[in-house]
Amino acid sequence: MKKIVAHITAFAIMMLINSTVNAQQPATGNFFTSFDGTKIYYEVKGEGFPVMLIHGFSGTGEGWKKGPLYNDLLDAGYQVIILDQRGNGRSDKPHTDAAYANDAEAKDIMGLATSLKLKKYYVVGYSRGSIIASRLLVLDKRIQKLVMGGMGDAYTNPDWPRRVHAYKALMGDTSFHDVDGMVKYIHSNPLFDITALALQQKYQPSTSKAELAKVTIPVMIICGTEDKDGGSEEGLKQMIPGARLTYIPGDHNIAGKSVQFSSTVLAFLK
Repeated sequence: MKKIVAHITAFAIMMLINSTVNAQQPATGNFFTSFDGTKIYYEVKGEGFPVMLIHGFSGTGEGWKKGPLYNDLLDAGYQVIILDQRGNGRSDKPHTDAAYANDAEAKDIMGLATSLKLKKYYVVGYSRGSIIASRLLVLDKRIQKLVMGGMGDAYTNPDWPRRVHAYKALMGDTSFHDVDGMVKYIHSNPLFDITALALQQKYQPSTSKAELAKVTIPVMIICGTEDKDGGSEEGLKQMIPGARLTYIPGDHNIAGKSVQFSSTVLAFLK
Protein backbone atom coordinates (compact mmCIF):
# COMPACT_ATOMS: atom_id res chain seq x y z
CA MET A 1 0.00 0.00 0.00
CA LYS A 2 2.83 2.44 0.87
CA LYS A 3 4.40 1.76 -2.53
CA ILE A 4 1.14 2.52 -4.34
CA VAL A 5 0.61 5.74 -2.38
CA ALA A 6 4.17 6.84 -3.08
CA HIS A 7 3.71 6.18 -6.79
CA ILE A 8 0.46 8.15 -6.88
CA THR A 9 2.07 11.03 -5.00
CA ALA A 10 5.07 11.12 -7.35
CA PHE A 11 2.81 11.14 -10.38
CA ALA A 12 0.71 13.93 -8.91
CA ILE A 13 3.81 16.03 -8.31
CA MET A 14 4.92 15.45 -11.91
CA MET A 15 1.53 16.58 -13.15
CA LEU A 16 1.65 19.73 -11.03
CA ILE A 17 5.07 20.55 -12.46
CA ASN A 18 3.68 20.05 -15.96
CA SER A 19 0.73 22.38 -15.31
CA THR A 20 2.84 25.45 -16.03
CA VAL A 21 4.23 23.72 -19.09
CA ASN A 22 0.80 23.34 -20.64
CA ALA A 23 -0.32 26.91 -20.01
CA GLN A 24 -0.66 28.63 -23.38
CA GLN A 25 2.47 30.65 -24.15
CA PRO A 26 2.77 33.16 -26.99
CA ALA A 27 3.33 31.21 -30.21
CA THR A 28 6.79 31.78 -31.68
CA GLY A 29 7.01 28.72 -33.92
CA ASN A 30 5.37 27.14 -36.95
CA PHE A 31 3.15 24.23 -37.94
CA PHE A 32 4.18 21.18 -39.93
CA THR A 33 1.52 19.09 -41.69
CA SER A 34 2.30 15.44 -40.99
CA PHE A 35 1.67 12.32 -43.09
CA ASP A 36 -2.05 12.11 -42.25
CA GLY A 37 -2.86 15.81 -42.26
CA THR A 38 -2.28 16.34 -38.53
CA LYS A 39 -0.72 19.72 -37.82
CA ILE A 40 2.28 19.62 -35.49
CA TYR A 41 3.51 22.74 -33.71
CA TYR A 42 7.29 23.18 -33.52
CA GLU A 43 10.00 25.73 -32.83
CA VAL A 44 13.57 25.95 -34.14
CA LYS A 45 16.28 28.07 -32.59
CA GLY A 46 20.02 28.25 -33.21
CA GLU A 47 22.20 27.50 -36.22
CA GLY A 48 24.42 24.56 -35.28
CA PHE A 49 24.07 20.77 -35.43
CA PRO A 50 20.36 19.98 -34.83
CA VAL A 51 19.08 18.41 -31.61
CA MET A 52 15.44 17.27 -31.40
CA LEU A 53 13.94 17.34 -27.88
CA ILE A 54 10.95 15.04 -27.27
CA HIS A 55 8.70 15.74 -24.28
CA GLY A 56 6.87 13.27 -22.05
CA PHE A 57 3.23 12.38 -21.44
CA SER A 58 0.85 15.38 -21.20
CA GLY A 59 3.77 17.77 -21.73
CA THR A 60 4.69 20.13 -24.54
CA GLY A 61 7.88 21.31 -26.17
CA GLU A 62 7.70 24.41 -23.99
CA GLY A 63 8.49 22.23 -21.00
CA TRP A 64 12.11 21.89 -22.10
CA LYS A 65 12.55 25.60 -21.42
CA LYS A 66 11.80 25.01 -17.73
CA GLY A 67 15.12 23.20 -17.26
CA PRO A 68 18.67 24.23 -18.18
CA LEU A 69 19.20 21.84 -21.11
CA TYR A 70 17.40 23.98 -23.72
CA ASN A 71 19.52 27.07 -23.18
CA ASP A 72 22.66 25.07 -22.50
CA LEU A 73 22.38 23.43 -25.91
CA LEU A 74 21.93 26.83 -27.56
CA ASP A 75 24.90 28.25 -25.68
CA ALA A 76 26.97 25.25 -26.82
CA GLY A 77 26.22 26.11 -30.45
CA TYR A 78 23.52 23.57 -31.30
CA GLN A 79 20.31 24.15 -33.19
CA VAL A 80 17.45 23.14 -30.86
CA ILE A 81 14.13 21.81 -32.16
CA ILE A 82 11.13 21.33 -29.89
CA LEU A 83 7.63 20.19 -30.82
CA ASP A 84 4.26 19.47 -29.30
CA GLN A 85 3.55 15.84 -30.07
CA ARG A 86 0.13 15.14 -31.57
CA GLY A 87 -2.59 15.28 -28.94
CA ASN A 88 -0.69 17.88 -26.89
CA GLY A 89 -0.28 21.63 -26.68
CA ARG A 90 -0.85 23.53 -29.92
CA SER A 91 -0.69 20.48 -32.15
CA ASP A 92 -3.85 18.85 -33.50
CA LYS A 93 -5.62 16.41 -31.19
CA PRO A 94 -7.29 13.80 -33.39
CA HIS A 95 -9.75 11.35 -31.80
CA THR A 96 -9.31 8.34 -34.06
CA ASP A 97 -7.39 5.16 -33.31
CA ALA A 98 -5.56 5.41 -36.63
CA ALA A 99 -4.12 8.79 -35.63
CA TYR A 100 -2.01 7.21 -32.87
CA ALA A 101 -1.36 3.68 -34.12
CA ASN A 102 1.57 2.40 -36.18
CA ASP A 103 4.26 4.78 -34.89
CA ALA A 104 2.31 7.92 -35.78
CA GLU A 105 4.26 10.05 -33.30
CA ALA A 106 7.64 8.84 -34.54
CA LYS A 107 6.48 9.49 -38.10
CA ASP A 108 5.65 13.07 -37.09
CA ILE A 109 9.20 13.61 -35.91
CA MET A 110 10.75 12.00 -38.98
CA GLY A 111 8.49 14.07 -41.23
CA LEU A 112 9.41 17.24 -39.39
CA ALA A 113 13.11 16.40 -39.78
CA THR A 114 12.55 15.91 -43.49
CA SER A 115 10.66 19.21 -43.84
CA LEU A 116 13.56 20.95 -42.09
CA LYS A 117 15.98 19.24 -44.50
CA LEU A 118 17.94 17.59 -41.70
CA LYS A 119 20.46 15.11 -43.07
CA LYS A 120 21.66 14.16 -39.59
CA TYR A 121 20.47 15.01 -36.09
CA TYR A 122 20.60 14.09 -32.42
CA VAL A 123 17.59 13.21 -30.27
CA VAL A 124 16.95 13.67 -26.56
CA GLY A 125 13.80 12.19 -25.03
CA TYR A 126 12.52 12.11 -21.49
CA SER A 127 9.92 9.78 -19.90
CA ARG A 128 7.36 8.92 -22.59
CA GLY A 129 9.50 10.98 -24.94
CA SER A 130 12.18 8.30 -24.55
CA ILE A 131 9.66 5.66 -25.61
CA ILE A 132 8.97 7.56 -28.83
CA ALA A 133 12.69 8.21 -29.25
CA SER A 134 13.28 4.47 -29.00
CA ARG A 135 11.17 3.98 -32.11
CA LEU A 136 13.36 6.48 -33.94
CA LEU A 137 16.34 4.29 -33.07
CA VAL A 138 14.97 1.60 -35.36
CA LEU A 139 13.16 3.77 -37.93
CA ASP A 140 15.39 6.74 -38.80
CA LYS A 141 18.98 6.28 -39.96
CA ARG A 142 19.62 10.02 -39.85
CA ILE A 143 19.94 9.97 -36.06
CA GLN A 144 23.58 10.02 -34.96
CA LYS A 145 23.23 9.92 -31.16
CA LEU A 146 20.26 9.44 -28.85
CA VAL A 147 19.60 10.14 -25.17
CA MET A 148 16.87 8.30 -23.26
CA GLY A 149 16.08 9.94 -19.94
CA GLY A 150 13.72 8.73 -17.23
CA MET A 151 13.02 5.32 -18.72
CA GLY A 152 13.96 1.71 -18.03
CA ASP A 153 13.01 -1.48 -19.82
CA ALA A 154 9.30 -1.63 -18.86
CA TYR A 155 8.13 -0.07 -22.13
CA THR A 156 9.60 -2.96 -24.14
CA ASN A 157 6.68 -5.05 -22.85
CA PRO A 158 3.72 -4.35 -25.16
CA ASP A 159 1.40 -5.22 -22.26
CA TRP A 160 3.12 -2.97 -19.70
CA PRO A 161 0.55 -2.77 -16.88
CA ARG A 162 1.05 0.94 -16.23
CA ARG A 163 0.30 1.78 -19.85
CA VAL A 164 -2.78 -0.45 -19.91
CA HIS A 165 -4.06 0.93 -16.61
CA ALA A 166 -3.53 4.54 -17.71
CA TYR A 167 -5.51 3.98 -20.91
CA LYS A 168 -8.39 2.24 -19.18
CA ALA A 169 -8.51 4.76 -16.34
CA LEU A 170 -8.65 7.69 -18.75
CA MET A 171 -11.53 5.93 -20.50
CA GLY A 172 -13.45 5.79 -17.23
CA ASP A 173 -12.43 2.52 -15.59
CA THR A 174 -12.10 3.26 -11.86
CA SER A 175 -10.59 -0.06 -10.79
CA PHE A 176 -6.91 0.86 -11.33
CA HIS A 177 -5.86 2.92 -8.33
CA ASP A 178 -2.15 2.94 -9.21
CA VAL A 179 -2.91 5.76 -11.67
CA ASP A 180 -5.37 7.76 -9.52
CA GLY A 181 -3.01 10.74 -9.28
CA MET A 182 -2.65 10.95 -13.03
CA VAL A 183 -6.38 10.68 -13.69
CA LYS A 184 -7.26 13.33 -11.12
CA TYR A 185 -4.77 15.77 -12.58
CA ILE A 186 -5.80 15.19 -16.20
CA HIS A 187 -9.44 15.80 -15.33
CA SER A 188 -8.57 18.96 -13.40
CA ASN A 189 -6.82 20.70 -16.29
CA PRO A 190 -9.12 22.08 -19.04
CA LEU A 191 -6.18 22.38 -21.44
CA PHE A 192 -5.88 18.59 -21.67
CA ASP A 193 -7.77 16.58 -24.27
CA ILE A 194 -8.64 13.43 -22.35
CA THR A 195 -9.54 11.33 -25.38
CA ALA A 196 -6.30 12.21 -27.14
CA LEU A 197 -4.27 11.39 -24.04
CA ALA A 198 -6.08 8.08 -23.62
CA LEU A 199 -5.34 7.13 -27.22
CA GLN A 200 -1.67 7.99 -26.70
CA GLN A 201 -1.59 5.42 -23.93
CA LYS A 202 -3.58 2.86 -25.89
CA TYR A 203 -1.16 2.98 -28.81
CA GLN A 204 2.03 3.83 -26.94
CA PRO A 205 4.64 1.83 -28.84
CA SER A 206 6.95 -0.79 -27.44
CA THR A 207 10.33 -1.61 -28.97
CA SER A 208 11.35 -5.26 -28.89
CA LYS A 209 14.60 -6.70 -27.62
CA ALA A 210 15.31 -7.93 -31.14
CA GLU A 211 14.93 -4.42 -32.56
CA LEU A 212 17.09 -2.85 -29.88
CA ALA A 213 19.78 -5.49 -30.42
CA LYS A 214 20.31 -4.10 -33.94
CA VAL A 215 21.03 -0.53 -32.80
CA THR A 216 24.46 0.70 -33.90
CA ILE A 217 24.52 4.39 -32.91
CA PRO A 218 25.67 5.71 -29.51
CA VAL A 219 22.89 5.71 -26.90
CA MET A 220 22.97 7.28 -23.44
CA ILE A 221 20.48 6.23 -20.75
CA ILE A 222 20.12 8.74 -17.90
CA CYS A 223 18.27 7.76 -14.75
CA GLY A 224 17.55 9.58 -11.52
CA THR A 225 18.82 7.74 -8.46
CA GLU A 226 15.28 7.79 -7.02
CA ASP A 227 13.46 7.09 -10.30
CA LYS A 228 11.71 3.72 -10.19
CA ASP A 229 8.83 4.44 -12.59
CA GLY A 230 10.03 2.94 -15.88
CA GLY A 231 11.43 -0.46 -15.04
CA SER A 232 15.08 -1.50 -14.97
CA GLU A 233 17.53 0.93 -16.52
CA GLU A 234 20.21 -1.77 -16.27
CA GLY A 235 17.94 -4.10 -18.20
CA LEU A 236 17.48 -1.50 -20.93
CA LYS A 237 21.23 -0.91 -21.13
CA GLN A 238 21.78 -4.63 -21.72
CA MET A 239 19.35 -4.60 -24.64
CA ILE A 240 21.14 -1.85 -26.59
CA PRO A 241 24.65 -2.70 -27.83
CA GLY A 242 27.24 -0.27 -26.45
CA ALA A 243 24.68 1.81 -24.56
CA ARG A 244 25.95 3.93 -21.68
CA LEU A 245 24.13 4.40 -18.38
CA THR A 246 24.55 7.36 -16.08
CA TYR A 247 22.81 8.07 -12.77
CA ILE A 248 22.04 11.59 -11.61
CA PRO A 249 20.39 12.82 -8.40
CA GLY A 250 16.61 13.03 -8.17
CA ASP A 251 13.36 11.21 -8.86
CA HIS A 252 11.47 11.02 -12.15
CA ASN A 253 10.02 14.50 -11.81
CA ILE A 254 13.20 16.32 -10.82
CA ALA A 255 16.07 14.58 -12.62
CA GLY A 256 15.15 15.66 -16.15
CA LYS A 257 15.10 19.34 -15.22
CA SER A 258 18.40 19.28 -13.35
CA VAL A 259 21.81 20.75 -14.08
CA GLN A 260 23.24 17.24 -13.91
CA PHE A 261 20.91 16.03 -16.66
CA SER A 262 21.94 18.90 -18.90
CA SER A 263 25.68 18.46 -18.28
CA THR A 264 25.44 14.70 -18.90
CA VAL A 265 23.60 15.24 -22.21
CA LEU A 266 26.07 17.88 -23.37
CA ALA A 267 29.09 15.73 -22.52
CA PHE A 268 27.60 12.79 -24.41
CA LEU A 269 26.69 14.80 -27.52
CA LYS A 270 30.08 16.51 -27.58
